Amino acid sequence: MMKHGDFTGLAGDYARFRPGYAPQVATAILRFLGRDLATVDAADVGAGTGIWSRTLAACGLHSVVAVEPNDDMRAQGIETSKATEIVWHKGSAEATGLPDGSADIVSMASSFHWADFDKACDEFHRILRPGGIFVALWNPRFIEANPLLVEIEAQITRLKPDIRRVSSGRSGITERMTDMLSAKPQFAEVLYLEGRHSMHQTPEQYIGAWRSVNDLQVQLGPELFQKFLDSTEKRIAGLTAIETSYQTRAWLARRA
Repeated sequence: MMKHGDFTGLAGDYARFRPGYAPQVATAILRFLGRDLATVDAADVGAGTGIWSRTLAACGLHSVVAVEPNDDMRAQGIETSKATEIVWHKGSAEATGLPDGSADIVSMASSFHWADFDKACDEFHRILRPGGIFVALWNPRFIEANPLLVEIEAQITRLKPDIRRVSSGRSGITERMTDMLSAKPQFAEVLYLEGRHSMHQTPEQYIGAWRSVNDLQVQLGPELFQKFLDSTEKRIAGLTAIETSYQTRAWLARRA
């Protein structure tokens, strides 16, 4: 039975079909850090299959360490990051296994909702250098840009009216992230950034992205989730591409 936050068995779809993040947000984050990129050491925690890790590595940083607790996800990340110098490491947000003061930037991309908030903040404060930054970011679909996406998303509520999404990036912890980070004495200068980008997905890519979602599968259960996939596949049958907009949402906090 699938458990919340356990992506074992989903890593292949995750690596193949999950979209990247808005590039302008990555640029803004690194400018906020305010350091020569060639000297910046980054730790991407809860790195999954390395989507955000590879974005950071492509910016020309001194080093990128990807920390991921799930063996299946980490194996996919190592495989898909062979052309980079990303170093993979087993660890969690609460216990990264990284040395004190070893990172200028610590990030959690589409994963901070799974962490113990207080323990993770303590750990990130420990591994950040003075003046370094923590970044929590997500890239949920911006369904309002396409009526078809609104229609498909509405199926979820019809199947389970009491559903409460944990990991959509537009609900759960993100509803109060600014207040939560601002209240932590370990951090200062909390900043929120948002950027959007669009992509044309084939039906296979669009369905594949849904298949990689843990939270929805756990809450719906296998029978209702398959019903959702079947109805979605029927709705998009015959389309050559689905225009999907994504909304990268990022919270930055400088180490106090």
